[in-house]
Amino acid sequence: MAAPSVDADGDRTTDTAGIPTTGAPPGTTTVVVLGGLAALGPLTLDLYMPALPALRSDLHSTVPAAQLTLTASMIGLSLGQLLFGPLSDRLGRLRPLVVGLAVYTAATVLCALAPTMEVLIGARLVQGVAGSAGLVISRAIARDRYEGVAMIRFLASLGVISGLAPILAPVLGGQLLRFTSWRGTFVALSVLGGLLTVGALVVLRETLPPERRHAGGLASTFRAIGGLLRDTPFLGYVLTSTFAFGALFAYVGGSSVVLQGVYHVSPQTYSLIFATNSVGVVAFTQLNGRVLAGRFGQSALMLTGLGMAALAGTALIAFTAVWDVGLAGVWPALFLLMAGQGLILPNSAAGALTMAPHAAGSASALLGTSTFLCGAVVAPLSSAGGRPSAVALGVIVLTCALLAGSAYLLLCRPWARARPAVADAPAV
Repeated sequence: MAAPSVDADGDRTTDTAGIPTTGAPPGTTTVVVLGGLAALGPLTLDLYMPALPALRSDLHSTVPAAQLTLTASMIGLSLGQLLFGPLSDRLGRLRPLVVGLAVYTAATVLCALAPTMEVLIGARLVQGVAGSAGLVISRAIARDRYEGVAMIRFLASLGVISGLAPILAPVLGGQLLRFTSWRGTFVALSVLGGLLTVGALVVLRETLPPERRHAGGLASTFRAIGGLLRDTPFLGYVLTSTFAFGALFAYVGGSSVVLQGVYHVSPQTYSLIFATNSVGVVAFTQLNGRVLAGRFGQSALMLTGLGMAALAGTALIAFTAVWDVGLAGVWPALFLLMAGQGLILPNSAAGALTMAPHAAGSASALLGTSTFLCGAVVAPLSSAGGRPSAVALGVIVLTCALLAGSAYLLLCRPWARARPAVADAPAV
C-alpha cells in the first residue's frame, strides 16, 4: 500500500491507495485544468450565440434550423454525461476524459468547416456528447480527491469558473466576432479543446485506482444509477441543485430580453448589470468555499442560499406586478438571486457526491444531466407568451427557488443527523 504523501500541486495527505481525500486547497494548475473542463460545456453552448444570424445567412438556412444547432449541443451535453459518468466509474477517470476531449476537438474542427447546416447540427451533437466528459469527470475527480469541507472548497473553486462561463460566454463571443466570423468561434473552441487535452495528460493524475472501479456491463451501470435514484437524500440534493440551476438559467435566458425589452436599458447598461451580478455569484462562491464552509454547517448555508433565492423571486414579483419601481428594484433582486447561487450550488453538489462515494461518476452524471435538462425547459419561459415579461421572470425564479427549498427540506431532511451533512463535521 502507498504511504500518505504530498503531490506536486501541494495537496496534503493521501489515503492508503495514494489518492488525496482531504487536504489543503488544490494547486493552481489543477484548478485551472478542472475549471476549464467544467466550463467547456457552457462555453460550447453559448460562445457562438451572437453569431447565429450570420451562421444562418452564410449556410443559407432557416432560423429554426440554426436554433437546432443549440438544441443538438444541449441534448449532447445532457445525455453524454450519462455515458461518461458511469464509464469513468468502470475505466478510471483519465482514459474516458482524454478520449472525450480528443473527440470534442475533432468535432469542433468539423463545426468550423461545416459546409451545410445539416453537417453542423450533426457535429454539434457529437461535440456536446464528447464535451460532457469534462463536466461530469471534473466533479467525479473532486469526489475522489476530497472529503467534507475540503470538497466544498474545491467545488467552490471550480464553481467560480463554471458559474461565470454561461454568463460571460455570449459577451466573449460577441468580442470574437469583431475579429472573425462564426467559424472563428469554433476554431477558438477547438484550440481550447486541444489545450485541455494536453492539460489533462500533463497535469491530472488518475484518481480512481483499479480496486475501486466498478466491474460489470450495462446492466451493472443501470443498477448503480437506479440505486442512486432510490437514495432519498441523494435525490434531494440533485433536485435542489436542479431547480436552483433552473432559476439561474431563467436569469441567463430571460434577463437580456427583459432588461432591454421591458426597461429599455442600453447594451452598455445591460453589460454593467451583468458584470455586477457576476461579481455577486463569484464573491459568494468564494466566501462559501474559503470562509463559511469551515465555520457553519452545510444545512445553514444551504438554507441561507435558498432563502436568498426565494426572497429574490418574491422581490421581482413585488417590484414588477405590485409596485412598479422599475430597474431600481429589479437590479438588486437579480443580484440577490445570483449571490444565493454561490451558497446553494457548491453545497448541493458536494452533498450529492458525498452520498455516492463508490459511484462518483454516475452521481455526477445524474447531477449534470438533470440541471441541463431543466435549463433547456426553463430558459425560454420568460418570453413564452411572445414578448418578454419581468413578472414572468419573477414567477419562474420564485417557483424554482420554492421547488429547490422543498426538495432540500423534504428529501434531505437537514434536521436529521442519521447521515451527517458534508460540512457539519470536520473532514475525514
